[in-house]
Amino acid sequence: MPQKDHYFSRVYDVTCLVPQGRVTTYGAIADYLGLGSARMVGWALNHCHHSDIVIPAHRVVNRLGELSGRLHFATPTLMQERLEAEGVKVDDNKVAEMDRLFWHPRELDEIL
Repeated sequence: MPQKDHYFSRVYDVTCLVPQGRVTTYGAIADYLGLGSARMVGWALNHCHHSDIVIPAHRVVNRLGELSGRLHFATPTLMQERLEAEGVKVDDNKVAEMDRLFWHPRELDEIL
């Protein structure tokens, strides 16, 4: 179990760094952490809803900008509602302007 917790915490740490009003992808987090597939990141984020810490999982979408994790939120529209509250426009469960709003964790390395 410690490996699972460690894996989850690494995914959660990066997810918490996604700037408000921006989005990243499961694959970008997996790439940055070198932890394996995008599906594993999604699996970890699906479990964050039971965490005591607030993880902004709504800012993580699939590579096409689709809100593929929306069904794991308390309601199917909550992910979209949270994104829109941050100024992210969503059309048909997909982030509009994905290219402009995409944030890759590598940007952290450029700042440091």
